[in-house]
Amino acid sequence: MGTKTDEEVGEMRMKIEIMGTGCPKCRLTEKRVKEAVEELGRNDIEIVKVEDITEIMKRGVMMTPTLMIDGTVKISGRIAKKEEIKEMIRG
Repeated sequence: MGTKTDEEVGEMRMKIEIMGTGCPKCRLTEKRVKEAVEELGRNDIEIVKVEDITEIMKRGVMMTPTLMIDGTVKISGRIAKKEEIKEMIRG
């Protein structure tokens, strides 16, 4: 028998969402998230940028940028440091 993939064993992928309308702080947050994921070698993480203000408000986000991991707000209203993002990914 061969080794099963993560999908076959039912492991969930991590999802990181960056909420923001496209301001410089939001773009920098997105850049840092992508760099952190790449530096950790984590190709199992889905990164989603949410720019639609209606969608952002539906989720109860009042300040941007906001960083959510698996649906939970981790940082809101400030730019996350790359090391901080790595620590959140590591758990």
